[in-house]
Parts: sequence; structure tokens; C-alpha cells
Amino acid sequence: MVAEDFLAAMAAGSRRRTAAARAILPDATLEQSLRTLPPAPKLELSAAGFDLIAELKLRSPAVGQLRATTEDDFEQRITAYLRGGAAAISVLTEPDRFDGSLEHLQRAAALRLPRSAAHSPRVPIMRKDFLVDRYQIVEARIAGAGGVLLIVRMLDEAVLRELFHAALDLGLFVLLEAFDELDVERAERLIATRRVTHGEVLLGVNSRDLVSLQVVPERLEALVERLPRDIPRVAESGVATPDDALRLARAGYQLALVGSALMRDSEPAVLAAAMLQAARSQQ
Repeated sequence: MVAEDFLAAMAAGSRRRTAAARAILPDATLEQSLRTLPPAPKLELSAAGFDLIAELKLRSPAVGQLRATTEDDFEQRITAYLRGGAAAISVLTEPDRFDGSLEHLQRAAALRLPRSAAHSPRVPIMRKDFLVDRYQIVEARIAGAGGVLLIVRMLDEAVLRELFHAALDLGLFVLLEAFDELDVERAERLIATRRVTHGEVLLGVNSRDLVSLQVVPERLEALVERLPRDIPRVAESGVATPDDALRLARAGYQLALVGSALMRDSEPAVLAAAMLQAARSQQ
């Protein structure tokens, strides 16, 4: 399977889900719910110089089942992420390969769990999915999301720009995900179309190979100098230990998105805190 086949398959599934949702709840009806929503929680980056986006992910296509999460465990794990110092929670909503659902995002957002006293009252929840339609951005906002991930390579210019601006217009932060230098160049051109404040837009490098689905750690270091310095840089995939976090902070990343390692760990708060402590020791 080539990379384009994987992304095309995921995009096709995403379109089918959107069509099914739209058949039940048309765009105009969905958007009426936006009128009564409170402001979305904002992403606040730490003055300590490194932050963590902790992910709730039940399955990985690369390794299979990560965790069978009950309702109690769901809340306990998110609480642990916050105790560990996470600046945001990423929730997978893709059902076919990741066992995710929009309900998981709604449940996470409904918890309204506090950050540490040093932060504002709520952490943002990010919808992580293979988003292809503005409808899904609106779904995320109504479900309580504070941010969304957009995969640069998967979307053509017009759709990428539409989703990017729709998310920002709705008060969501956007994590743009790149896999190579061409993706980074496209992301830079997109970011240039909008004046953004610090933390509204993040640019991430995903180190996972889209053919083998294995992690290629050296990609993170290879691309970091190509990333713009005025946009927070996110290391994605393959961040599993405090040493990994320290290495990436030294390389120039300001955040790491960590999923599988935290989902597998019996004490995710301890691991998250250790990652942050190691990375911030570089500052």
C-alpha cells in the first residue's frame, strides 16, 4: 500500500461518515447549534517552553488494540493526563482503524476537568481525525472541541484553506500535520493567508511512515529546521520516553503529541510529568 492509498482510504471513509451524518442532520440545522455555544477553550502554551498534547487513542493501525477503555477509565485517564501537565487532550474520532467516535470527544469535553492552578479553568480538546469537510469542523465545535487536526497532504488547496479558515473562524486552534518538506511549504503558504495569534496555529511533523506505518524518528530532526520559527512546532508519533522529549526539545520542538505510550502506561500522569520535566530542563 502506498501512502496515497492509505490517506485516500481514510478520506473516503471520512466522506462516507459525513454524508451519513448530513443525511440525518443537514448543515443548516447543525449550524443553528453554534448560536448558543460558549467560547471554545483556548490553547495556552507554558512559559516553561515545552508542552504536551496527550492523546486518547484506543487502537493504533500499526500495533492494534492499545486499551479497552470503560467509562470510568476514560475519565481517569484524562484526569491523569491533566495531572501530568498536558496543555491539551487529543481525542481520536475515527472509528474504522482507531476505534474512535465523536461521542468520545463529547464525553471528554463534557468532563470540564480543571487544569493546574497556573492555568485557566479548562484545557482544550482536539478532534483528531481525517477531516475532509467543513461539516466535521462544525461537528467538532458543537461537540465541545477547542481544536482540530488537519492533514496537509490529504487535502487539496481549496479544501485545506476552507477547513483552516472555518476552524479559526469558529474559535478553534488548528494543528497542521506535515510528513515532508512539500507539506511544510504548503502549510506555510496557508498560514500566510491569515493573521494568527500565538497558539492559534501549530505545525506538526508526523514521523510515521504512511506505507509501513512504522515510526521514522529521524524525520523529526530532519525537518525541524525547515519549520517556521514563529509557529509552535509539534513532534508527532514515536515520542515514548522522557529522553525522547528531551531530544526533541533540544532539536527545537515546542510541543509533543503523545498517544500510544501514554495509553499503554499504567501511570500516564507520571510519564507525562516526566516527559515535561525532561524537555523543560533544556530551556
